[in-house]
Amino acid sequence: MLLLACLPFFPLISFALLISFAHRMTKSLTAFIGISGVALSALASAVLLYQLNISESGLITVHLWTWFDIAASSAHSAVAVDFSFYLDALSGVMIAVVSGVGLLIHLFAASYMSKDPNFARFMAYMNLFIVAMLILVLADNLVLLYLGWEGVGLCSFLLIGFWYQEKANVLAARKAFIVTRIGDTAMIVGLFLMFDALGQLNIVAATAQANAVWQVGDDAVYWITLLLLGGAVGKSAQLPLQTWLPDAMAGPTPVSALIHAATMVTAGVYLIARMHGLFLLAPEVMQLVAWIGALTLLLAAAAALAQTDIKRVLAYSTMSQIGYMMLALGAGAWSSAVFHLMTHAFFKALLFLTAGLVILALHHQQDLFKMGGLLKRLPFEAALFATGLICLMALPGTSGFFSKEAIIASLWSSNSAGPALWWCAILGALLTSIYSCRLFFLAFLGHARNNPVTGQHSGADHQSEADHQSEANQRLLRWPLVLLAVLAIFGGLLAPDLSQVFAPVVVDLTHISPEPGWLHTVAIITPFVGIAFSWFYFSAYHQYGHQYGHQFGRRYKQSAQGYKQSAQEGELKASQTPLAQLCRGGLGFDDLYAWCVIKPYCFIAKLNKNDVIDQLLMLNVLYVKLWHESLSASQTGSLRWYALSLGVALICLIAVVSL
Repeated sequence: MLLLACLPFFPLISFALLISFAHRMTKSLTAFIGISGVALSALASAVLLYQLNISESGLITVHLWTWFDIAASSAHSAVAVDFSFYLDALSGVMIAVVSGVGLLIHLFAASYMSKDPNFARFMAYMNLFIVAMLILVLADNLVLLYLGWEGVGLCSFLLIGFWYQEKANVLAARKAFIVTRIGDTAMIVGLFLMFDALGQLNIVAATAQANAVWQVGDDAVYWITLLLLGGAVGKSAQLPLQTWLPDAMAGPTPVSALIHAATMVTAGVYLIARMHGLFLLAPEVMQLVAWIGALTLLLAAAAALAQTDIKRVLAYSTMSQIGYMMLALGAGAWSSAVFHLMTHAFFKALLFLTAGLVILALHHQQDLFKMGGLLKRLPFEAALFATGLICLMALPGTSGFFSKEAIIASLWSSNSAGPALWWCAILGALLTSIYSCRLFFLAFLGHARNNPVTGQHSGADHQSEADHQSEANQRLLRWPLVLLAVLAIFGGLLAPDLSQVFAPVVVDLTHISPEPGWLHTVAIITPFVGIAFSWFYFSAYHQYGHQYGHQFGRRYKQSAQGYKQSAQEGELKASQTPLAQLCRGGLGFDDLYAWCVIKPYCFIAKLNKNDVIDQLLMLNVLYVKLWHESLSASQTGSLRWYALSLGVALICLIAVVSL
């Protein structure tokens, strides 16, 4: 129990030391302290998971102190809000992902950001991020969970805008903060309604009370779960609050890996999984969760097809994969959603960190159309990136295959999903394989479209990183990626047993058609169809232009090398079509919100620049000032004036009394 109590405090102590004594520490000491806090948490998590595995109850709890008390009301008795931690199989998976993957990201970041003048501040923020996420997933009550929830939002703001000297970074951080606040507001309102209805804030007690008080489909549970879904949608970047996630790429690459793989975007998935007892009482909201996930995974995958920035492709990929998790949650496949959350953390952290190495090698170039031919120049990075992509595409044998196929297999016969959402998942798998291959072909195959040694400085990661890394530093950067690659390949063998957390969902087969025998075959071959299409569309001309160039010589009148250049220019021109520009802009959601929300708000603010409400309040000032001036004017110091005033006042008083 003591180890569980200390779990979030290891990185918290590191944060306190780094933020307090940053200017007195060498960078080696800063890196050691920053990594040590997370390493101790990872070690403690491993020990706790072992203790949890051998525990008969499958549960470890610890009470630290009583935070505050809520006084009794006419409807409910007094409630104590405790600072207590609750570890079961679900939170065990989360602490393993947060501390384990977070440690590897910290190891990478310690070398990647070592030349930054604000390195201590960066490591302090990263440690605080881990603290907030650990509190979120270990909280035994909703108030403590919300503390971690808001802490994650604060840390994301600080890290996305870490290089605040550039306006774009500040705007991206502000956008992430404001958009997620919309979901957070919905969530806190849902928590207020839950406490008002149930009188409970403890998660286990509130779920038990809800099942005892409410029936399936009651209005109260419908609105509460809908508001909780609003919080999950904001934090996990799902429709319609997904617009902040691509802009979050303004932060350093390790921040992108931490936000997208191990922490922030998985918080919404965890919230719904943790409160699954309430969501089972609201089948309409479950269907909404499934459809939000399905639409998000398709729209994000379509947007990823047209991106030219390597990090934004991965950002939209994260949004799409979180959509798979939400789809699984809506279908009642709770364990599959959490399993995919875990495997996604492995291969998405690998992809982001490897992308950071590529960007560093190209002198901070992030434009895919200025890359090419990196397979020969960066074979190690190419191998790691290919490993992450095959897991993302869910090819058989990889971790992504086991978790994604578990999700797809649960959809057809689900009460909340059904065949339509199954087809959405299959289409999403097809699009995933296409944009993954497009990314690899443009960056690593073909010939170099820009000299990797003299690439132009662009993107976010150019302010503080050294242009030349020592060989020792390169090794420090690489070995965490090797561990992530091993986890990405073999992580599917670590499927968590969540049977004690999630009760089996009863499927009503009377309203669902039986599963055809070809479902699993289609699901397995779909990524290969996407790979074949991508190879033909993006790569065949590059690889075999010299063989077929003479067949098209009359039409193109170019050599084989010229034909390759033509194919690449054709891809670039295709990326400039109106449809591609729409997809590159995130399907126009930013423009839609600008016209529907931001511009009307700015117009009203401009009309109300003098603030009507303030002017109404200023009437009180005018009223007091008027009486002050009137009474001051009456104090003349003249005896005749005072006598006249008394006489007139006496006459008025007699008149009032007489009437």
